[in-house]
Amino acid sequence: MVRPPLTPEQIAAGQRLGAALREARGTRSLGEVALAAGISPETLRKIEAGRLPAPAFGTVVCLGEVLGVPLSDLAEVWLAGMPMRQAS
Repeated sequence: MVRPPLTPEQIAAGQRLGAALREARGTRSLGEVALAAGISPETLRKIEAGRLPAPAFGTVVCLGEVLGVPLSDLAEVWLAGMPMRQAS
């Protein structure tokens, strides 16, 4: 199955998420946080830079846990600026 390309809104959401995670990391090293979250430092670097705009759910959960950021807060960051979807 081929994954459809991300929309501009999804790319922007990934950039917001990356910035929020970078801010939450503060002065902690990228390697320390990545290791604690079970991901590679390069993956965390890409997420924070917005070059990996749609990280796996489990990755986001683990990063939120390590950084002490509730998943609901990260979801709000992701959803900010996203178009409202109508209920079907």
